[in-house]
Amino acid sequence: MRIGILGLGRIGAFHAETLSGLDAVDSLVVTDPFADAAKAAAERFGAEVVDSPAALLAAGVDGIVVAAATDAHPALILAGVEAGVPVFCEKPVAKTMSEGVAVLKAVSGADVPIQIGYNRRFDAGFSAARAAVHAGELGKLHTVRCTTLDPAPPPAAYVAASGGIFRDCSVHDFDIIRWVTGREVTEVYAVGGNRGADYIREAGDADTTGAILTLDDGTIAVVSNSRHNARGYDVRMELHGFTDSLAVGLDDKLPLRSAEPGVSFPAGTPHDFFMDRFTDAYRAELTAFTEVVAGTRPSPCTVEDALEAGWIAEACTLSLHEHRPVTLAEVRQA
Repeated sequence: MRIGILGLGRIGAFHAETLSGLDAVDSLVVTDPFADAAKAAAERFGAEVVDSPAALLAAGVDGIVVAAATDAHPALILAGVEAGVPVFCEKPVAKTMSEGVAVLKAVSGADVPIQIGYNRRFDAGFSAARAAVHAGELGKLHTVRCTTLDPAPPPAAYVAASGGIFRDCSVHDFDIIRWVTGREVTEVYAVGGNRGADYIREAGDADTTGAILTLDDGTIAVVSNSRHNARGYDVRMELHGFTDSLAVGLDDKLPLRSAEPGVSFPAGTPHDFFMDRFTDAYRAELTAFTEVVAGTRPSPCTVEDALEAGWIAEACTLSLHEHRPVTLAEVRQA
């Protein structure tokens, strides 16, 4: 098949490399406002370069991958759907929830699949955890813990445009909690602090946060995030039930060191970047998209799924700013 890529920044170039190695993909068509980025992709992956999204959609593509700036996501998703071309779009659907809801309304009823990029759904550990929960191996859950700790904060310009740590970072934890447990979040309480980069505080954001989520069956989920984790990129999940407990991310590249005498675990070089931690997941995610394009599977992460994680992020943002519990029903009505 022939896949188009819109946006060739860090993640777009990474997707181009991944797609070029998939057996199902015969050719790539790329476009980016920065001509040098498109030229580099053409030289590296043998891609065809076009000068606009419209030209890309007219180039006979079977599916498109949207890796452009967030502001461009709604228009590019809708352009793909209007052209009848399956769409993969990196999260989020849109910069604001109102724009995301507008996208959902616009594509409702369209027979064109849309997959949103929440890559943890394709990680082997998270997939095994979901299977264990759904098979009843842990019994009834009572506690879930999720962690995403970045080794260093992103640049000031990125932070200023990110929408805040809950919308940019924590949202991955929110999505995976829903996906693994099969439950919905009903209420949140969030806190945050700034002990690091001044520009994060100046942007009105927190660099370290904690959130307590109450799920619809009474399970308590604890989410911990930070922009500062000098030892590496730390992504984990714990699931505790009345029968058993299970953890994702406990491998030799876990960026922690044990204080226990004689304990050598973890013994490997710590994960230092999300592309290192989730290389296999990204490949599986885009392989799944080729199956969506081929019509052999439905979208494994829909616009609706992405918006649900977004509503949790909205509730946590409001909770942080107002120092109080917030229900999901409240933010949906706002």
